[in-house]
Amino acid sequence: MRAGQARMSLILEVEYLSGVSFAAVGPESKDPEWPPQPDRIFSALVASWAARGELEQEREALEWLETLSDPRIFASDAEARTSAIAFVPPNDPRSDKQKNAKGVLPALRSRQPRRFPAARPHDASVRLYWSDAEPEEQVLSALQALAHDTAYVGHSASLARCRFLHERSTRDLDEARQPQRSIYPGRLKELRQAYARFERSANKKDRPQSGVRVAPEADAAVVRTNVFGDAWLILEHVGGVMPDIRACAVVAKTLRDALLAGYRRCGLEKEIPEIVSGHTADGAPTRLPHLAVIPQAFAGFPHADGHVMGYALIPPANSGILADGAFRKVMRGLSPIDEERGRRILTLTSKAGTSSESAFSINLSPTFEPPAGKRSLDPGLYTQPSRVFATVTPIVLDRHLKEKGAKRQEEAAELIAAACLNIGLPRPDAVVVDKHSAVEGAPSAYPSGKSPSWMNWRLPPSLAKRQFTHAVIRFAEPIAGPVVLGAGRFGGLGLCRPLECDGADVDR
Repeated sequence: MRAGQARMSLILEVEYLSGVSFAAVGPESKDPEWPPQPDRIFSALVASWAARGELEQEREALEWLETLSDPRIFASDAEARTSAIAFVPPNDPRSDKQKNAKGVLPALRSRQPRRFPAARPHDASVRLYWSDAEPEEQVLSALQALAHDTAYVGHSASLARCRFLHERSTRDLDEARQPQRSIYPGRLKELRQAYARFERSANKKDRPQSGVRVAPEADAAVVRTNVFGDAWLILEHVGGVMPDIRACAVVAKTLRDALLAGYRRCGLEKEIPEIVSGHTADGAPTRLPHLAVIPQAFAGFPHADGHVMGYALIPPANSGILADGAFRKVMRGLSPIDEERGRRILTLTSKAGTSSESAFSINLSPTFEPPAGKRSLDPGLYTQPSRVFATVTPIVLDRHLKEKGAKRQEEAAELIAAACLNIGLPRPDAVVVDKHSAVEGAPSAYPSGKSPSWMNWRLPPSLAKRQFTHAVIRFAEPIAGPVVLGAGRFGGLGLCRPLECDGADVDR
């Protein structure tokens, strides 16, 4: 469309009433965010929706907004305001018989350093444009109601006036800014889940006081300290012959390599996040949690055969990488739209030179929602709380076993217990290691001596000489998944499923 030609656009206007925007790029950043990103403004609208009573019509309007393509942003330049460190008193402590005056009296209370980054825009108004968006009257009315009740965007000091418009615009969208973090289908659901987790952790009933032992029959709080997040990007298998689950580590590495190549093709080679590459800037393996690639197999159901129905990208908890503008740009580049199917398709092909029996070329379609009728692609199968988990893919042990006989199993169980601690979970009550999986359809950790070679698990060179095993793991209290353990946890191995039992029959 030519510049100057009128078109209907959905416009969200945000005016900063004090002429200042308080919003940080990240929790530890001293730099302000400007202009405000669509996902930040969407979060403000969701907060208004919750405050207004979570009306059904407004929820539907927010979910409709999620389905739109990325908006363009019209915003002026801004000057970063000096961000000094402020020392802020923490929340009020308990005031009980201990008479902890040092913690109760404000003058004696310890203070924590905080920054409040702020930007002073040249023009206090920002506009988000969704071109050719045609909201129904009731949708626009619901969005307008949410905007009218949104008093700030970012920090509560960023007082704002918000409104939606649906009008013809002659502005040239090519002159607008591209968003760095946008909205996507499922974002409202993610925000609700995140709030529910926060609410449970803040509930005093769920937090026993120091020195108080909770009785075994008490309704224990679900442990949610896992380093892995529960927001997944599902890659549904839609074409090509999918390799056996025993090749999941090879497919996972191929997928990660494709992501890194995608960054390079987009000119973002120097901006590949550590949580995507798994390596630091100097090429050393990162010590931080990073993106895991896991197979989603038909397993754990009657008559399951373990065939892979897709893969999933699991980011570290609260990383926000799936909403990152650069990551989404890379995924769009890797997954062009197939006009016949009406969906994006990522074609994943094995490395050149791979033997004919191991070569593969598969089509995967990215989605944030599990496809209807394919329950095996539902992340809930792996994230639901449970006291007992069993491996679908074997755990790669962090070091070689040294013991023999029965002590060898005890040594492996101890390494698996340490692997639980390594991802932020409590130490399990019991671990049982075995050649076979307790999940129906999952292959054994290793075949018998006379089995054909294709029944062996295929591992990338970095894991080829490691020892691995299946296991059943029992915790003292419910654990929220996903539980992915061991040295191969970022590449499809060590993936666990909750078992629907109380774990009474699990003994070390």
